[in-house]
This record gives sequence, structure tokens and C-alpha cells, in this order.
Amino acid sequence: MSRKQKRMLVRIVITLVLFAALLVCEHGFNLWEKLPVWAVLLLHLCPYLLIGYDVILRALKNIRRGHVFDENFLMMVATFAAFGVGEYAEALAVMLFYQIGELFQSYAVGRSRQSIADMMSIAPEYAGLEGEDGAVTQVDPEDVPVGAVIVVKPGEKIPLDGTVLEGESFIDTAALTGESVPRRASAGDDVISGCINGQGTLRVRVNKVYEDSTVARILEMVENASSKKARLENFITRFARYYTPVVTIAAALLAVLPPLVLLLMGGDPRWADWISRACVFLIVSCPCALVISVPLGFFGGIGAASRIGVLVKGSNFLEAIAETTTVVMDKTGTLTRGEFEVTQILPAAGAWQEGAGDPADRLLELAAYGESLSTHPIACSIARAHSARLQQEGGRAGIDPSRVSGMQEIPGHGTKCLLDGKTLLAGNAGLLDENGITGDNIEADIKRCAGTVALIAYDGSYRGAVVISDTVKDGAAEAVVRMKRAGVKRLVMLTGDRPEAAESVAESLGIDEVRARLLPADKVAAVDELLALQQSGEKLAFVGDGINDAPVLMRADVGIAMGSLGSDAAIEAADIVLMDDDVTKIARIVHIGRRTRTIVRQNVFFAIGVKMIVLVLGALGFATMWLAVFADVGVAVLAILNSMRALRETGM
Repeated sequence: MSRKQKRMLVRIVITLVLFAALLVCEHGFNLWEKLPVWAVLLLHLCPYLLIGYDVILRALKNIRRGHVFDENFLMMVATFAAFGVGEYAEALAVMLFYQIGELFQSYAVGRSRQSIADMMSIAPEYAGLEGEDGAVTQVDPEDVPVGAVIVVKPGEKIPLDGTVLEGESFIDTAALTGESVPRRASAGDDVISGCINGQGTLRVRVNKVYEDSTVARILEMVENASSKKARLENFITRFARYYTPVVTIAAALLAVLPPLVLLLMGGDPRWADWISRACVFLIVSCPCALVISVPLGFFGGIGAASRIGVLVKGSNFLEAIAETTTVVMDKTGTLTRGEFEVTQILPAAGAWQEGAGDPADRLLELAAYGESLSTHPIACSIARAHSARLQQEGGRAGIDPSRVSGMQEIPGHGTKCLLDGKTLLAGNAGLLDENGITGDNIEADIKRCAGTVALIAYDGSYRGAVVISDTVKDGAAEAVVRMKRAGVKRLVMLTGDRPEAAESVAESLGIDEVRARLLPADKVAAVDELLALQQSGEKLAFVGDGINDAPVLMRADVGIAMGSLGSDAAIEAADIVLMDDDVTKIARIVHIGRRTRTIVRQNVFFAIGVKMIVLVLGALGFATMWLAVFADVGVAVLAILNSMRALRETGM
């Protein structure tokens, strides 16, 4: 508890003791019959002011500012009226239990904020800047320029994004990703700000200024999250704005009109009775249960998401993900690692002389020479495969650059060079066709290959194909199963890759629909087309990681980005960020969103239902102030307890 909450608790305990003593005096010893009215009033007024002075002060301040109709005003008017008609114990009870509800609410909000506050604690206090003489001084992280070297000691937070120059350690990323297993970091590895250095000392070269660092972006997103409200929250805000003055006026009319009508008809106006009914009406009408429990429920859902390493930028996005029925995903970097590997080597039949070595080894060697000067990921994967095969065989020489000349890299097609004075082509069918190399066996190889195909031709003849495939992420298949179990009806994969490669990945994962060979603009058009197919009340989410995904992330109803490996543009454009790139958490956040929405709706129906019933009973004279206290404070406490369930959701 905070200091303020502890002071309120002391006031409540003292008032409860005094209230119990007053009840004993009234019902146990019948002292009120022996004391004058002013003494009885004074005995109740002292504990009333002790527990309720701040409510009265807030109401008066708000009236002075022109904000008349709020819960403070309702409590003040209702209790003053109760004192006016001699209901002293009831007036004290109303204020006491209202403050108990307020304390409970304050504590619940604090608990809901805690998981997000934990994320806010990732902000580094200083950076250890290494000078030219090797001395390390503590400076503000905002003062460290790009390219500077910082020293991070064991137990310290990494203050800025950078690359490890020296040292080895395990990095605790739990505050950012929710992942409890530390990650190993050594020279050459990238590290992100906000994580904690576990064991060894690291020297890190800074890659980004503080305002562009991971920790700064996360803190900004968290700070802005509360300003983006869900539709239901906005509805409750508007509802309370009109509801409170309406019920206040209704209570005033209830206190005045029936007695006047009875008086005009010659009957007993019973002013005290009708004023008491109006007090009940005012107490019941207090909208605390709605105004607090609805945003508290969404806040609890956002907190629950942050505990599993998912950053939701506002309750409106949590509400939207709860309504998601279609999930569209990019392939590379989202469902696959984006790390290419040689998966098949297909020598062409009849293109190799017998007894001159393994055709697969010779084909891979030709491919390695053809791609030897290229930095394309496909070229790098071929080079790694060739190097690995040489290591397995042992003793064979690697690439000899002197054998290669006239290297040309033809964008969109491949490479062309001379190997031992003969033309070597490595690329797609278009490259071979332009150089007069065709054949049915080429088309057959392309059709039977699931991944990206590098066709190899040497000395005027087709020699075979090397297939390079992007490896599927661990957990991608499980993520698809979980999403369908969570209620997602349609899963679509978009990619710029070949249809054969895309369909192979989709089939292995259980994706419903595939659209391949798409440029960034084509992806936007595809999402627009899918959005047009959505039914009313259904939302579409897009999951991506690259800078080319930013337009699509912004176009979708809900944009989900990879936070650890994703591009800055994708993270900024997204509405939800998976801090550790774990795609299985998509289903978990859908589940958390839906559970949160259910909890919030339960609160709304329960609070409005109970209040409407007691309002009618109060107007008819069947409800006492004690029932009114339950309809106000009791309903608020139950709704808050229900809202706190959202905080415990894990999405499992």
C-alpha cells in the first residue's frame, strides 16, 4: 500500500470503531432517547467528518470549477439530506462504506498498474561511457552519441542499443520479453537497452541514440497506451456524463413533486419519507462501479499482456484483437526465421561424367563459385553449405578466386561469370533463357522444388538446381493450431516468395490461404481485399516484421509487430508488439483480449442491472439506505474484484 492508502485505512478503522460504538449506544443502551437531538447529531457528525471531509472538499472544489455532477457531489448531497431527515447512522454508513470502496478501488488500480510499472522500471539511470584513455565515467544515457563505447558491468542495465565489442555474459531479458531464460551475448552480438547484464563485463559500441533505443520506444508506447480508449470505455464516459445529472434531477423531483401532489390533494405530504427515497435514489445512482471497473478491466488486460512480453498500445487495440477473426501473416521473419539454408541439391541427369566425383558435390561447387562474389542471402547460404561440405570431407581446397573472372551480378536474375574460361550461370530460369539454355528438365526441376531455386549452367549446358529454403520458426505450427483454437476463423499468409515455396510452408503449418509473389503495394491491396470480406463486428489482424510491412500494419484493424528482431518502422506502425518474436503469443493475446472483453461486459450488465432494480425499489419506497449502500459500494467492489481477474489471465 502507498502512504496515502495507509492513511485512509487508519481513518476507516477509527471510523468503524466509532460507528460500532454508536450502534451499541443506540440499540444496546437506548442512549439516544436520553440525549438531546443536537448531541446525537454531533456524535454522528464527528466520525462523519473524519471519514468524509475529503469527499466534501472535492465536491465543493468541483462545483467551483463548474464540474458539478460527479460521485463526490452525489455522496455529499445524499448524506447531507440523510442528516436533514434524522437518518444519522445511515448517513455515516453511506460515507464510510463509500470510502471503503474507494480504498479498495485504489488498491486494485495499483495492483493492475504493477505489471506495467515493472516494464517502466527498465529505464536505465546512467551509462558507463568509456573515454579515450580507457577511463569509465557515469553519464546520462541521452548524452551518449552513436559510435561511442560503453561499459556494462554485471548487474547493470544495458542503457543503449549496441553491438558487443568485448566480453561474454548472459543477458536477462525478462523485463522486456517475459522470457525467463537468459540469452548469451558475446563479441559481435547485438544487445538491446533495458535488459540486465548477468555475469561478465561487456564493452558495447552504441548503435542508436537514447531517444531511438528500444527502451525509449517501449516507455513512450506504455505512456501513450492509456490515452487510447476502447469503444466501451468511451461509451461509459459519455454515459456517465449524461447519466449523473439526469439521476440528480430525477432525485430532486422525487423529493419534491410527490409531496406537493399529496399536499394539493389534501393528504399528508410526508416530506421526510420522500426525501429519504431521494437519498436512496442518489446513493444508488452513483456511477462508480461503471466508471472504475470498465477501464480497470482493460488496464488489467494490458497488464496481463505485458507480463507475457506483449506490449498493447491501448485498450482500443485490446478490444479489437478480441474481435479478430482473420489473421494475415507475412512469411519471412514472422513464420520463418529469415535464415536461408541449402535443402536440396539436384544434379541434372546426363550432365555429369561418371567417375569424376559426386555430381552433387560438383554442382554445389559450381554454385559456390557462381555466387562467390555476391552478398545476397541466397549466395551466403550456398557458400556456407559448400564450406560445411568441405569440412566434412576434409583436406579439399576451398574457393580459388583466381579461377573466376568477369563476374556480373544481374539484378532479379542471378550471376554470370567465367570459371576456368568457361561461362558459368547461377540464377533463375530467365537468366538461363537469355543465354540460350532451355530444356524440359529445367522446368521439371523448378516445379518439384519447394524453396527458392538457383539453376546452374556451365559451358553451355544445364547442370542442375540448388534449392534454398527459409527454415520455419520453432513454434510456428503450434501458433497456428492455437490461433484456430482461440477462435480465429481464417489464416492467410502473404509473401513475395515463389508460390511453390509459399505453399510448401503453408501446407506444413496448416495455413488456410496463400498469396505469393507480392510486392509491398500488393500486400496492402491484398489486405484491403480481405478487409472488404469481413463481416460487421469482425476484425482483421496483420502480423509482420519488416520495414516493408509498415504500410500493411497501419492498414489492418490490428497491426502486430515483432519487437526483438522487427524493424523500427514496423514497431512504430504496429498496435501490438511481441517483444520476443514468439508467434505463439498471438493466440495468447487474442485469448486475453476476449477474456478481458467478457469481464468488462459482465461488469456493465451487472452494475446497470442491480442499480436499475434498486432505483425502482427506492423510488417506490421498498429500498432502505443499507440496500442503497450495497447497490453502490457493494456492486463497485464486486465489479472491481471481477476486473482484477483480467490481470491474472495468461492466455494459455
